[in-house]
Amino acid sequence: MKAKYIYKVIAGFILVVFAASCKKAELTTFTKIKIPSSSPIQPGNISGFLKGTLLTGQTYTITSDITVKKGDTLASQPGATVVVKNNAQINIQGVLQLLGTKDQPIFFNSDTNQPGTWGGLQCDTAQAITILWTHIDNTGGPDASGSARGTLKVKKAINVDIEDSWFTNGQDDLMAISNGAKIKLLRNTISSSGSTDGEGINLKTGVTGIVAYNVVFSQAGSGIKLETSSSKPFPQTEVDVYNNTVVAVGWRRGSAEPGRGTSVGVNAIGHIYNNIYVNCYHGLELFTDGDIVHTTYGNNLFYATVDHYTDLVDPTLQIDIRAGFYPAGAAGTPQPTDLISTKVGELNPMFVKFDGTVAAPNGFPNTNDFRLQNGSPAFGAGNLNFHNGLGNQDLGAYTTDGKGNQH
Repeated sequence: MKAKYIYKVIAGFILVVFAASCKKAELTTFTKIKIPSSSPIQPGNISGFLKGTLLTGQTYTITSDITVKKGDTLASQPGATVVVKNNAQINIQGVLQLLGTKDQPIFFNSDTNQPGTWGGLQCDTAQAITILWTHIDNTGGPDASGSARGTLKVKKAINVDIEDSWFTNGQDDLMAISNGAKIKLLRNTISSSGSTDGEGINLKTGVTGIVAYNVVFSQAGSGIKLETSSSKPFPQTEVDVYNNTVVAVGWRRGSAEPGRGTSVGVNAIGHIYNNIYVNCYHGLELFTDGDIVHTTYGNNLFYATVDHYTDLVDPTLQIDIRAGFYPAGAAGTPQPTDLISTKVGELNPMFVKFDGTVAAPNGFPNTNDFRLQNGSPAFGAGNLNFHNGLGNQDLGAYTTDGKGNQH
C-alpha cells in the first residue's frame, strides 16, 4: 500500500509539472495569445524598470529608458498610446506582448513625430516577442556614439511573432533578428526606413521561419536579407519568403552596395516565391556564397516604371533597373515561372495607386496603395505549394483569398 501511495504521489507530481510546463510554453507560442488584464500600468510618465499591462485608451509617456527584466512581461491591450521623449529606448530582457487589433491598434511614436527621434525596441536578450496590429514610428535615434539604432533587434533563439503592424521612418535596420530565433513576420508594412543604410528585414545566424504578405517600400538597403555566418555556418538560416511586395528599395547606398528586393548569402537558404519587385536597385540576388543548392525560387514578378535611373551616390551613373532584376555575377537566374518585364508597361502589376517612386529619402511619405487592380498579371500566377505546402495562387502581399496584407 505504501509503494502504491508513493507511486500515486510521483504520478501526480509528474502531471503537475507537465501541466505547468505546457502552461509556460503557451505564453510564448504564436497562437492562443490572451489579452492580459492583470497588473495594470497607470497612465502618465513612465521610466526605469517596468512590467505589467498598458491599458486600452490610455496614453503613456516614456521620459527615459525603459527596461523589462528577465522573467517580467510588458504587455499592452488594444488601443494604448505610447509617446517617447528624450531619445529613450525600450530594453526587453523578458517578454513583450503588444496585442493590438485591427479596430484598436497600438501606437508607439516620439513626441516630435520626426524620423530618428527615439531608440526603438532593443530585445537582444528577450524571452519572447509578440507584436500584433501596432504602429512603431520614427525610431533610430542616435546611441551614445552618434550611430543610428535599429528599430527592433533580437539576438536569441526565441519565438518572434510580428503580424499586421506598421513600421515607418526608422534610421537603420528595421528588424534585425539573429542567433536561431524562430520567426513569423506576416502582413506588416515597412515604409521609408534606413537613412543611408539599413535593411527592412535582416535575418542571420540560424534564423528559421516565414516572411510573407509584407510590404516593404523605400528602404535604404535590402528589403529582405538572409545570411548565416561566415564563422559559424551551422545551423543555417532557412526562411520561406513569399507573397511580399517590395518597392523602391536599395538606392540610398549607391552602386558600392546596392540594396536588393531579396538577397540570400553566407550559407543561408531561401525559398522565394510569389513576390512582386518593383523599382528595386537589384531584384533577387542569390550570392555565390549562399546555399544555392538548397535554395529554391520562382513565380516572382519583376517590373520597373522607367528603364534607367541615376545612382543617388554617384550622379554620373545611370542604372539599368531591368538588368538588375537578377544581377550579373550572382547565382540566381530567371525562372520559367517568373514574370519579367522587358519594357515599361509590360507586366505592370497594376497597383491601385502608385506614384512611380524609384528612389526617395528617408521619411518619404508613402501615399501608395499596393493592392492590385482587376486584370493584374499577378492574379493566378502564384505557386500554391512550393515548400512545406506554402504558397498562394496570386503574387504579392494582397491576394484574392483574403489571406494577405490587411492594411
